[in-house]
Amino acid sequence: MFIKPLTAAAVCLAACIGISDALAAPAGADIAQTAEPIRGVNLGGLFVLEPWITPSLFEEWAHTANTPVVDEWNYCAILGKHECQSRLTRHWGSWVQEQDIATLSDLRINTLRIPLGYWALAPNGSDPYVQGQIPFLEQILNWASKYQMRVILDLHGAPGSQNGFDNSGLRGDIRWTKHPSDVPRTLDALASLARIANQNPSVVAIQAVNEPANWGVSKETITQFYIQAYNTIKSIAPQVTIVFHDAFLPASEWESLVPRNLTDSILDTHIYHMFVDDVIRFNADEHIRKACTDGQTIRNFNQRTRTICGEFSLANTDCARWLNGFQKGARWDGTLPGSQPVANGASCHNQENMDAWSDNKRAFMQRFAMAQIQAYEQGTGWIFWNFKTESADSWNYIKLARNGIFPTPPIGRSLNVCPR
Repeated sequence: MFIKPLTAAAVCLAACIGISDALAAPAGADIAQTAEPIRGVNLGGLFVLEPWITPSLFEEWAHTANTPVVDEWNYCAILGKHECQSRLTRHWGSWVQEQDIATLSDLRINTLRIPLGYWALAPNGSDPYVQGQIPFLEQILNWASKYQMRVILDLHGAPGSQNGFDNSGLRGDIRWTKHPSDVPRTLDALASLARIANQNPSVVAIQAVNEPANWGVSKETITQFYIQAYNTIKSIAPQVTIVFHDAFLPASEWESLVPRNLTDSILDTHIYHMFVDDVIRFNADEHIRKACTDGQTIRNFNQRTRTICGEFSLANTDCARWLNGFQKGARWDGTLPGSQPVANGASCHNQENMDAWSDNKRAFMQRFAMAQIQAYEQGTGWIFWNFKTESADSWNYIKLARNGIFPTPPIGRSLNVCPR
């Protein structure tokens, strides 16, 4: 998930360059007519902790001033490996249950994106992280096969942190690629994912790295890594598609990848409406128009190359507790340092409590959901963040769909919220 304010150019939609039959229509086919789009959810908060998704894991430090426990690295560093292992093993065994996958299947979700950190795949003994994730991952892959769902394995955290976000495992400075061992260790982690893919036919794609930040790692360095990642994965698992994030750059920035023969790849973009100061101030109609405009961009670029929105939500505020980082406030009400409230008296109270939403709020959320899936299905599809949360309802797909906010089945191409 992206938490750094973006310029309009950086929010623009990225392209994907070809895609295997496992995910969509063959290159050159009219995907709007011949293939079911990706309609997916992320299984976030499982193998990479995020305080706002599962605040109960971090609650004991909620009132500790200047606590370092803001991410998984420091969670384990403070607890020590024995206690961290005990707590996370319980978490891995409880956060995603077979019933969750069965429910998602009933809701007609066809794809799961599963974030993992490098430490689960190519650990370094000097890191505080703990291991043991893979048996739980394999259980989920078995459930995916049982319910005929496709899986994208997503390397969400790289050594040193590729973006400085807590969702990389380590909040703070962007150090990925700064140490000579960082890229080799990242490639080792991807090789491990490729070997897992070979043993699990539900895995149809691997994401090279989530959200590398172009303000901390140059586009040239990211591009070179993408080429290495593609070759590493394909040498082990030639059947899987490789997913590249746009690094918050415009689609045109990635057209140079085409001559590199990275033909079985897709470059995804993440679209949020609450991390940019001007967008968070939009009224309901402006949020809908932005979603529809994003769809037009997808449609236009999709005539040449494929696109996917690999993360989005229904949040039009940043009021989810700790969304901007552990113990940090919100732009919406001006409690985030350096921010001003969006309006006089703006409050985060009950913004993320679906039971307290007014009829107008529910109606907006329904339109917002339909506008976004209609927009993103003008490309290769969409993957909602997240499948569920402990308390942030506008990020909880299962709860949203069960309450009629998302349609079931979520077929964006059948909707007419956006002009055609």
